[in-house]
Amino acid sequence: MRLRFTHVAALLAASSLAYAQSPRGTAATTVDGKKVSVEYGRPSLKGRKLDDLLKQLPSDRIWRAGDDQVTTLTTETDLIIGGKKIPAGKYSVYVYLPEDGSRHLVINKDLGIPLVKIWDKAPANLAQEPWPRLDGYQKNVADKEVARIPLTKETVSAPVETFTIDTAPGKEGALLKLSWGNESWSSQLKPAK
Repeated sequence: MRLRFTHVAALLAASSLAYAQSPRGTAATTVDGKKVSVEYGRPSLKGRKLDDLLKQLPSDRIWRAGDDQVTTLTTETDLIIGGKKIPAGKYSVYVYLPEDGSRHLVINKDLGIPLVKIWDKAPANLAQEPWPRLDGYQKNVADKEVARIPLTKETVSAPVETFTIDTAPGKEGALLKLSWGNESWSSQLKPAK
């Protein structure tokens, strides 16, 4: 979990050779007959513990919900997630992980910043790709936040090595679940009627 701008800049600047990205993943479902999808980077623990990574969070306790390019939620319909209305559209996704152990999904209208604006040696194939706001969520994009949604936290039966976002049919829509290490965090996606 490269959480701080300086960590990312140092990592990217360390080599001008081909930049090895985490694999990308997409979780997709339908709610009320309309497509809802999340696209995200899939970092792996690689021998690290989730608790140790959480200790590296910046003071605002916001994580980019993945790796590399910005994580996005795209919905063709208005949704209710955890009691909050999310209008149809495309959003960036973060996770708020306060020290009290609770977890919150953060939906934001800001779709990120081109990598070349934070790293002038960005490879051509990534230069214009949107990156999350690693230079301070609270300072730069908190005012564009659409919703901060409490998630249901559970302990998983087997550790999840690679960060995973899944969707599954739910009671009135679908279930969105984020899993990594020994935890999963979930919320219902329901149609806004």
